[in-house]
Amino acid sequence: MRILLHRADGVTEPWVRDFASVLPQAEVVVWQEGVHCAPCDYAVLWSPPAALLDHLAKVKAIFLTGAGVDAILKFGDALPPVPIIRLGDAGMAVQMAEYVAHAVLRYYRRFDEYERQARRGVWAPLPQFDKAQFTVGVMGMGMLGKRVLDSLAQFGFPLRGWSRGHKEIAGVTCFAGEEGLDEFLRGTRVLVCMLPLTPDTTNLLARANLSKLPEGAFVINVARGAHLAEPDLLTLIKSGHIAGATLDVFRNEPLPGPHPFWDEPRITITPHISALTLRSESVAQIAGKIGALERGEAVADVVDRARGY
Repeated sequence: MRILLHRADGVTEPWVRDFASVLPQAEVVVWQEGVHCAPCDYAVLWSPPAALLDHLAKVKAIFLTGAGVDAILKFGDALPPVPIIRLGDAGMAVQMAEYVAHAVLRYYRRFDEYERQARRGVWAPLPQFDKAQFTVGVMGMGMLGKRVLDSLAQFGFPLRGWSRGHKEIAGVTCFAGEEGLDEFLRGTRVLVCMLPLTPDTTNLLARANLSKLPEGAFVINVARGAHLAEPDLLTLIKSGHIAGATLDVFRNEPLPGPHPFWDEPRITITPHISALTLRSESVAQIAGKIGALERGEAVADVVDRARGY
């Protein structure tokens, strides 16, 4: 068995070692541009370049070392007609829940304002927000979104969820589709974006929709930078309609040095770390799914190309 490996960050040796320990019968081939290699049975990829596509002609399945799929689906019909399989949890759900819960609590307890006061040497207790009015709305109720909602439920926040198709989650007021979006937004004090990136969700968080949030709302984006119209968010923050934003993803990464977000104190920036891929868990999961495919069994987390996730 041959496995083609590509990592956009170039860090491949630890992955090769881990695959050797769980699939000793497999030969792991690290893709290199311009270097010919014999056909492989499976591909394990993260954000591959177009030049790699020629090496996928014989693979039985493509595995992605992340939850997002936009970096591979952008190649469309150039991809072979084989299953594309993303990671399931692999340790990412709890990380995402930690990140979002921290951001929500930071705004609810007004720690962002206390941080700014402290830098000015100001000692001034602030009134507490009314939790009953501090509704958190999560856009995207897949595996990660559900884990975030479960985490926030422990703190007693009113919870809302919005997704493309109707879903029901205990303790969460659920909305679906275009017809439910306005009501969802108008009643959401903290908006958390966890949507997959598709043509329908690109620029979904532009001025028209962000303006529907109540005055003084907060935005947390841990999905993809292209969901958010960055100039529109900046305008609404400067006007005071949006009180603050915590952003982990951006249209251009790393975020360029001259970007105006760096100079806006009400925007908190982190370098795409809300849910990091845990290598050993990921390798074990991929190895298990390869074994299932070799035995002719079905596997979970197969991407629906038509839906885009």
